[in-house]
Amino acid sequence: MNCKLESKEVQEIDSCNIVQQTSFWASVKNQQGIDPVAFNYTATDDLLHANSSSAKHTKGDLLVLLRYVDNFHCIAYVPYGPKDEPDFEHQGPFLEELSEVLRPHLPVNCIMIRYDLPWENQWAAEEDYFDTAGNWIGPPAFNNQNFRVNFNTRNWNLHKSYSDNLPSNTIFLDLDQSPEVLMQKMKPKTRYNIRLSHRKGIKVTNHGMEMLDRWYALYRETTLRNSVTLHSRDYFQSVLRSRYENNSADVDVRLLMAALDGEYLAAMFLVRSHKRGSYLYGASSERNRNAMATYALQWEAIRLARESGCREYDMFGVPPNPNPSHPMHGLYRFKSGFGGQLFHRMGCWDYPLMEPEYQTYIAQEVNGQKYHVH
Repeated sequence: MNCKLESKEVQEIDSCNIVQQTSFWASVKNQQGIDPVAFNYTATDDLLHANSSSAKHTKGDLLVLLRYVDNFHCIAYVPYGPKDEPDFEHQGPFLEELSEVLRPHLPVNCIMIRYDLPWENQWAAEEDYFDTAGNWIGPPAFNNQNFRVNFNTRNWNLHKSYSDNLPSNTIFLDLDQSPEVLMQKMKPKTRYNIRLSHRKGIKVTNHGMEMLDRWYALYRETTLRNSVTLHSRDYFQSVLRSRYENNSADVDVRLLMAALDGEYLAAMFLVRSHKRGSYLYGASSERNRNAMATYALQWEAIRLARESGCREYDMFGVPPNPNPSHPMHGLYRFKSGFGGQLFHRMGCWDYPLMEPEYQTYIAQEVNGQKYHVH
């Protein structure tokens, strides 16, 4: 094989920009009842890139999360990994090799490996998948995606998932610029709203576990207003607790809260991992919306990320294009107003290890049912 794998301690995972591939994230998920395991892999360069030699090697590490879906079966989930991005035509063979060397290290009743790939979407590099206004219309049908990614694999065993766990579309801001230049590259309305929030008296402050209840009240209000999934209070407690318990100095978590005259109107989790800052979770109130607290909050997060040494800022999730009919179009307008570049990821791809159980899992996943194997 052109790829080798060995186990490692999750505490020894190398630092990187992708927070979901850090020992900090392993700690968060462990507290949420998910088993993290870590590996080092070594792949020959010709497995990842054209015109490369098998004498040269690429080395990386991989965080895998084992989530049990019943008393016997689990799935192996790789959040935003692997980090090393092959050439488009090498992505399938690399994932196949990696999956096969990973297989013996997983529980015998592991149904599949699900990769939530951070790599640029192959079809985002082709003009045919953009409309006349220059907006990306998305990748082709699943069958067409499967055909291309599996080309040159031995088993044709990679399948595009019906949904993505982590955001597959985001906006990245380049922080290797002065605050003045960052402001200049924003949309005029965003720039105006930031300045208006300051004139209104919005204050943004940094907090920790002591403000968890205040955060959760805002978060609950936001999820009810937007009809999105509500995480438990313990979910966010695990994020803050892991910040204090994790020894990695390369990951920092800040609970930022924006207030007007002592009333908290907006809040967010800013996570810095190596050289990237991420807007991981956000919440806001319907009260005093004309004070533009969310704009002050986001600008302060960008400023803090830049000051702490980050070179990029991840808005962490937007619709794939500015289509006004999209249910999250308002989120697109807000985040794109700060400037930056839209980035489309490959999303989730499955490598089944137990075919009948995999088909059952997928059928129930598509129908929104709880998985169970008889």
